[in-house]
Amino acid sequence: MRQPVGILGTGSYLPKEEVSNEEVAARCGVTAEWIHRKTQIGGRRYAAPDEATSDLAVKAASEALAQAGLTAADIDYIIVSTSTGDFPQPPTACIVQDGLGAWNAAAFDINVVCSGFVYGVSMAQALIGDRPDCHVLVIGADVYSRILDFSDRRTAVLLGDGAGAAVLGPVKQGYGILDTFLASRGDKSGVIRVEAGGSRLPTSHETVDEGGHFFKMEGREVRDFVSENVPPALAGLLDRAGVDPAEVAHFVPHQANGVMLDDLVDRVGLVNARTHRTLDRYGNVGSASVPVALDDARLKGQLEPGDLVLLSGFGGGMAQGACLLRWGHGNAA
Repeated sequence: MRQPVGILGTGSYLPKEEVSNEEVAARCGVTAEWIHRKTQIGGRRYAAPDEATSDLAVKAASEALAQAGLTAADIDYIIVSTSTGDFPQPPTACIVQDGLGAWNAAAFDINVVCSGFVYGVSMAQALIGDRPDCHVLVIGADVYSRILDFSDRRTAVLLGDGAGAAVLGPVKQGYGILDTFLASRGDKSGVIRVEAGGSRLPTSHETVDEGGHFFKMEGREVRDFVSENVPPALAGLLDRAGVDPAEVAHFVPHQANGVMLDDLVDRVGLVNARTHRTLDRYGNVGSASVPVALDDARLKGQLEPGDLVLLSGFGGGMAQGACLLRWGHGNAA
């Protein structure tokens, strides 16, 4: 029988600087009321000038390790999901490894934008399947405040900075991951983008002057993608796992936009599930949003052993990832 894999501990870190809707509104030429009405976001956090993505990731990871009752030496793999890494290279995960002192771990990055944490969880399940005694640290971390164009009110009002982490390892039968779903639509890859700074459009005076390094998004196309693709994908995942939607106790979606989340929850039809939200306080924190919301639920004591939890990430790529798991570990780790 295949070794069950589950979450042993979670952690999160949000920068100290709170940035209000009033502050962002003044920079974007809108009102605070407009931001809240369009997004349901009430605030966000921005990293300090001396904080990079790896700094946020190390702090979230340290919390997850402590909550799991493990040390950095117990970790065999570090997966960092980010689209705003410290540098083009080396991998941000290697900087995180150094910050943690996790010298026994192989460390690498993945970039699936806002779906990346769920992709990392699926990869961790596969790695532990090959080595049932190992532990994987999965981190979602982004610092979007450095790539915002405040002349674009559609994007600048949404995004903040943060990191969330989870330690995955072996759990007892009856707990852990039941199934996952991953999908990509490369034909939609231009819907969310940062155009400059890569091999196709290298950094130059011209790309900087033209704002090519800013985050850009086609909001209507994103909404259409989510409404058309995410609900059937989640329904298919539940059906494949033999789980009735009414059995799901917790829905932890990517915190993209509160209005869009309301529509998504209605379409998914999880009639008994508590939808966990942090966007009112932190905004859209990219790849960190799912683990930050999951850790927020854990900190509030809302997750009980045996509860069915559905994670759902979606965004740039365009891509989506979902994971259905039974919370708890049965003290197997």
